[in-house]
Amino acid sequence: MQAVQYSVVSKQDCKRIYMEYSHCRLLLVCSLLALCLCSRGTRGDELTIDFYDDACPGLYNIVQQHVFSAVRDERRMGASLLRLHFHDCFVNGCDGSILLDGDDGEKFAQPNQNSVRGYEVIDAIKADLESMCPGVVSCADVVALAASYGVLFSGGPYYDVLLGRRDGLVANQEGADTGLPSPFEPISSIVQKFADVGLDTTDVVVLSGAHTIGRARCALFSNRLTSTTSSGDLTLDSTMADVLQSLCAGGDGNQTTALDISSADAFDKGYYQNLLTERGLLSSDQGLFSGDEDVVASTTRALVQKYSDDGEQFFSDFGASMVKMGSIGALTGDEGEIRCNCRVAN
Repeated sequence: MQAVQYSVVSKQDCKRIYMEYSHCRLLLVCSLLALCLCSRGTRGDELTIDFYDDACPGLYNIVQQHVFSAVRDERRMGASLLRLHFHDCFVNGCDGSILLDGDDGEKFAQPNQNSVRGYEVIDAIKADLESMCPGVVSCADVVALAASYGVLFSGGPYYDVLLGRRDGLVANQEGADTGLPSPFEPISSIVQKFADVGLDTTDVVVLSGAHTIGRARCALFSNRLTSTTSSGDLTLDSTMADVLQSLCAGGDGNQTTALDISSADAFDKGYYQNLLTERGLLSSDQGLFSGDEDVVASTTRALVQKYSDDGEQFFSDFGASMVKMGSIGALTGDEGEIRCNCRVAN
């Protein structure tokens, strides 16, 4: 592992520029950031567990403290950080591109608006890291590590996070609009989108289990409710449908409810048990068990049954699938950069 290298701008200048941007958001500071060549941080061509052990040994403590505080203040934040990581990895790979500001950024893609949260937590973590070991830890790695602690502090499994990603230079709004799985899609389409990034059908079912925590807006499930043109989804429990109908009636689609009605804030196997009794919130959730597609009959239904019975197996497989997802399109070595500020490329 090569030593950390810098050029042109000192560590103190990099820190100063970061703080000025955070507080003022001046265009002048954005141009100064372009000179902050902290992208020559720790090098490595493979993701490893101990990537920052020498270059930034305080990394884990900083991320733990911030995520613990965020989840303590708002239990939903664990799910938000997990979703942030997922939505980052499915577009351009796990490169932190979802964090980039700008009207053409991934933040403003349709699937991410009023959905993806937690940016301020990432900002706070990065600010502390820049004070301790400037120009070393990538924003993409911060997102991956924060997601893992979001899971852990919600009662979920611990899993080793491979580190060493570097940050992408551009966002891809179009890719987010078209590449992210939608709750309105048939299971076969979702399986294909997972396959497009190197994940298999088991990963679909396992990672869908992340919906054991978090919330969803009425706009994402109102298609399953009774309306003037529809009698409602027959695979949705009627009592649950009535509750959701009352919640969403007359609203703007932004009212929210728990994805897992049995244990909203606990990371457990309750998500899968809900599917057995037609109490999955999203059609893409319930479709894993109740759908009439071939892939459901051949694979996903049996996996739902398996994880509803065996929470330990779900935890084990979830950690493995998260590590697998976290490696999608990862930039390493001389690729990309290490951003000084997660919201702007250097």
